[in-house]
Amino acid sequence: MSTQSTGPTETTESTDATEPTETTARLDLAGLEKEAAQKGRGEKGSAQKGSSGNGSAGKAGAKKGGGRDRYFDLLRAIALFRVVFYHLMGWAWLPVVFPSMGVMFALAGNLMARSLARRPALEVARGRLRRLLPPLWLLGAVGLTGMLAGGWGPDDDGNTAWWWLQLAFWIVPLGDPPYGDSVPGVHGLIGDEWAADMGVPLWYLRAYLWFVLLSPLLLRALRRLPWPTILAPIALSAALEFGALSVPGWRLESGVVDFGAFGACWLLGMAHQEGILRRLPRYVVPSLAPAVAGIGLWYALGHNLREGHDLDDMPFAQSLWSFAAVLLLLHISPSWTEWPARLRRWDRLITLLNSRAVTIYLWHSVCIGVVSALWDHLWNIAWLEADALWLLESPWPQLPAIWLLTAACVVCFGWVEDLAARRKPRLWPDGRATKASHRARSARSA
Repeated sequence: MSTQSTGPTETTESTDATEPTETTARLDLAGLEKEAAQKGRGEKGSAQKGSSGNGSAGKAGAKKGGGRDRYFDLLRAIALFRVVFYHLMGWAWLPVVFPSMGVMFALAGNLMARSLARRPALEVARGRLRRLLPPLWLLGAVGLTGMLAGGWGPDDDGNTAWWWLQLAFWIVPLGDPPYGDSVPGVHGLIGDEWAADMGVPLWYLRAYLWFVLLSPLLLRALRRLPWPTILAPIALSAALEFGALSVPGWRLESGVVDFGAFGACWLLGMAHQEGILRRLPRYVVPSLAPAVAGIGLWYALGHNLREGHDLDDMPFAQSLWSFAAVLLLLHISPSWTEWPARLRRWDRLITLLNSRAVTIYLWHSVCIGVVSALWDHLWNIAWLEADALWLLESPWPQLPAIWLLTAACVVCFGWVEDLAARRKPRLWPDGRATKASHRARSARSA
């Protein structure tokens, strides 16, 4: 399996994280102005027809469906931060505390179901691909250029045509894109594993792409047989784990394994949007989810859960634990349209993480590798090695440098996410400029 430890909101999903808040706010403002104008002219509309109750309900539903769910934004931001933190620290308990990839797949599944309810399936899939692929192409343009310049080329087995055909996965990642894991780095600046840091995380984009393509069928099955459909990926993961099913070919196997590990999370997100979870009695989820999580954790502990061998290497345990955690998080689901008071201070940071989720996910591993290579130079300072060995060995001092370099990638490469979403490119989309513009328009209209 392609694992999270080498790979999102998952994003990873992350591609769904960039819904245009500026456009939504503009529509809301236009709607308020129109409503005020109608009231001023004394228009009565459908209220005179005795159907005002249904009309009000429809307006409320439209408003809720058209805005952002800030609770989901918070979950996506935490998931993305945890991914970066985990790839630096490598602690086995971090995916247990917060299963980021399961959460990111669930949020993406929720948005996918929301879009499929409004637009034709082909149009939705095309829109998702439009958002997903340009950031990958930019990464590939940089990465493949460096790999080819470093001497990466066709394998010695003589199958040159197949080697070149596989590069098409950098254009449409139906399979894991190849990368030159033996390409040397730049001495003192970039480590020898830079190509792997760039290529291995792309399993998430491959899995996300297949989930998007399968979503119309999954949604149809979910509506007909909700819970058998939701639990089917876990059953698939169990069949693979215990040898009841085998899959030929490592590429196909990777896709099937990832579907088993995270498919239930994607379907839970769709089920939340469809209202299936709300039909459960309130006591079911708090009673069931801890039991499922306990089974997953028990299985993981029985298979040597440790640093370097965690949930990401145990697809069956991952499927159970992520399913239980996502089920609880969606059960809580307060559906904030505005931030609670204690979270308002984090609004700009969370907005930025959501607006640049794909860029951060794609580039953060490379940033970690660059900072680690530069950090090794500090071993040449004699007094640090003698008197501050903890500083050289601890990953904590590297964390601010990694986020600074990731922020530089956001500025240099993040604009492609705006182009992919057909928005005006922005260097630092934390919502500050948008809010200032809204305040100015509000002042003019007053």
